[in-house]
Amino acid sequence: MLKIHNSLSRQKEQFTPIDPGQVRMYVCGMTVYDYCHLGHARVMVVFDMVARWLRASDYQVTYVRNITDIDDKIIKRAQENGESIRALTDRFIAAMHEDADALGVLRPDHEPRATEFVEPMQKLIGNLVHNGLAYKAGNEDMCYAVRKFEGYGKLSGKSVDELRAGERVEVAGGKQDPLDFVLWKHARPDEPAEVKWESPWGLGRPGWHIECSAMSSELLGEHFDIHGGGADLQFPHHENEIAQSEGAHQCSFVNYWMHNGFVRVDDEKMSKSLGNFFTIRDVLKEYAPEVVRFFILRAHYRSPLNYSDAHLVDARHALSRLYTALRNVEPATGFALDWSQPAAARFKMAMDDDFNTAEAIAVLFDLANEVNRNQSPEAAAQLKALGGVLGLLGQVPQAFLQGGAEGAEDDSAAIEARIAARIEAKKAKNFAEADRIRAELLAEGVALEDTPQGTIWRRA
Repeated sequence: MLKIHNSLSRQKEQFTPIDPGQVRMYVCGMTVYDYCHLGHARVMVVFDMVARWLRASDYQVTYVRNITDIDDKIIKRAQENGESIRALTDRFIAAMHEDADALGVLRPDHEPRATEFVEPMQKLIGNLVHNGLAYKAGNEDMCYAVRKFEGYGKLSGKSVDELRAGERVEVAGGKQDPLDFVLWKHARPDEPAEVKWESPWGLGRPGWHIECSAMSSELLGEHFDIHGGGADLQFPHHENEIAQSEGAHQCSFVNYWMHNGFVRVDDEKMSKSLGNFFTIRDVLKEYAPEVVRFFILRAHYRSPLNYSDAHLVDARHALSRLYTALRNVEPATGFALDWSQPAAARFKMAMDDDFNTAEAIAVLFDLANEVNRNQSPEAAAQLKALGGVLGLLGQVPQAFLQGGAEGAEDDSAAIEARIAARIEAKKAKNFAEADRIRAELLAEGVALEDTPQGTIWRRA
């Protein structure tokens, strides 16, 4: 049985869906004012893996990942660029899709934009006002009265008083308590008309937290199975979602909360201020997309992920080992996964243990060793099929082994010409020249392998 580490209980729990055989999952997506970075890549790949495994486990999955297309940063960036909010967000949504597609991330079943759900947000705020949990602050913003919601702090594991002890800001905007957060922001004169909506509380726009509460309940219902996102969202965003949703609907919001770990760069937190901030596009200029996906899945989703060139190079070499096994032995045709078979059963056991992809990938390497040792087409077919469950090993092996980063120059013709020159040198018994060409290619990252069928090459 599948077990999930629930951030709410802080322990692994057996997964039991609300409706048998069906899973409803919501994941907080991107705020689209810039290109996606490595942290976004991890969220996209991790929850793509979760959805894939749930489907492989015969669940019918409804997966929602939202897009925040109205936000202070979006407004600021659009004004700086002298373009409309819609033009900015459309551009970066298209870029996000390009990045996700490159990483083998399947599109969610629903990808709602916040601006398309303003009416449900206003309805939810109305429910909070009716239930005595929302009020108009001195600056005309509608705010959530945190102290009036008994369960506030249960996701972060802290009481309201403990959370208050960490406050270093004075009460601003006429709020009743520093922890109170904005549900509806009153319109400001310097903001464009396209970010202003009529509401019972005056012209304005939604706060960030209310967006996810409204979109999730509209598309998945007031009570659903799984809510995911990065660890940085656990507090205050997800804590506030619980307060809003349970306060408005008077029922349990989510059964299982999942949070993936942070991305670090050379053992330091990734941040623009430290100059170690990488977009997905930056990384794909140096490494093939499947290498980046493999690198992310090689670590357990809850553990910190340390990005470095050394780790990416190691991931490329490791993935090449799996593809080399598939290149050398053609997988058997007509193969169907049998979860009772020992390797598949180990893979399933790992994935059912809180999506332990690190252990599942170890099974792939054991299978690759079996393929190399026994030249078994059945083992090769199983390796390919189990890799496919994780969104890996779907390429033609030689295409992966000879491929490079996104947009890299295709130098395969030049490599083949130098291999041909090496063959001619060997025929002429000029072994020094043949060795020189081989060493030169290796120094450029191209490894040669002489086989009975001829010389083949791969990226080293």
